[in-house]
Amino acid sequence: MSLAGRLPDFPWDSLADARALAASHPGGLVDLSVGTPVDPTPGLAQRALREASDAPGYPTTWGTPALRAAIVDYLTSRWRAHGLTEHGVLPVIGTKELVAWLPTLLGLSEADTVVYPEIAYPTYEVGARIARANPVACDDPSEIAGLRPGLVWINSPANPHGRILSLDETRAWVEAARSVGAVLASDECYGEFGWEAEPVSVLDPRVNDGSLDGLLAVHSLSKRSNAAGYRAGFVAGDPALIGPLLEVRKHAGMMLPAPIQAAMVALLGDTGHVDDQRERYLHRRALLRPALEAAGYRVEYSEGSLYLWCTRGEHCRASIDHLASLGILAAPGDFYGPAGEQFVRVALTATDERIAAAAARLRG
Repeated sequence: MSLAGRLPDFPWDSLADARALAASHPGGLVDLSVGTPVDPTPGLAQRALREASDAPGYPTTWGTPALRAAIVDYLTSRWRAHGLTEHGVLPVIGTKELVAWLPTLLGLSEADTVVYPEIAYPTYEVGARIARANPVACDDPSEIAGLRPGLVWINSPANPHGRILSLDETRAWVEAARSVGAVLASDECYGEFGWEAEPVSVLDPRVNDGSLDGLLAVHSLSKRSNAAGYRAGFVAGDPALIGPLLEVRKHAGMMLPAPIQAAMVALLGDTGHVDDQRERYLHRRALLRPALEAAGYRVEYSEGSLYLWCTRGEHCRASIDHLASLGILAAPGDFYGPAGEQFVRVALTATDERIAAAAARLRG
């Protein structure tokens, strides 16, 4: 079977009719279906990009010393990483790429299982299928011993539903993965956006007992810094895992452009633009959530990330049609697994004007 034949249909293609209906609204389309940032990329990143634009030579896969230091400093100061050195960090070409290729880069195959959350970002399953590994959805760390996984994914704050794992819950996943010798990869790309609880990293010694063994934390500047177009991300953790990943990526030419690396250094060294963006999303959330509730939607989880996870107690496609009739496009919960079939994911990633328009339509 070809690689394409092992993969599910691309889910967004199924929204064509709903998009057309929403776009026909007299007030125009409000697209809340994707998590694509719409606010400007911070000026400091744009300046760094321009200043590093004379880049005739090949960049290094491992990243510049300045970038490696910036990643270590950020993870240490913001996420309490303990014992992390430059040998435990690696820039990647956007974290979707890493999620999709990590099982393959780790050498997993038909004999291996990849565990991921029951309601989850679809690329966890896609990555398993690319490697020909067995994808299994599981939300209970006590159950993974019988699955004998090679790789376990957790995601907090989670896409799509915004649930945040507590320190004890995160610790339980670390212990469970270690007990079966599995790599634990923690997708922490929405970490800067915890609204009702404080996210915790697997790099935190309160979670991992001061050891990075078997652990990888995945981070992105796409949401944190409105830099999705830069494809700027990184993975950090156990040097015994990072080293082999680096070697394979060298051979495969998986390297970030030098100007992007320079922009990452500038962004990771600044917290002001992150604070500003948090305030924008909080304002949009404060408008949109009560409007959805007024329209009969119940919001569940949504403790963090950039989405509201909501239901009217009906199949998600009926809710998608209802929202489309108001000119609003959302993501159906069945994109994220069978457990999401009665939910829709509504993104906060639209301009203030479009969020206000959506709220007004929902309130009627």
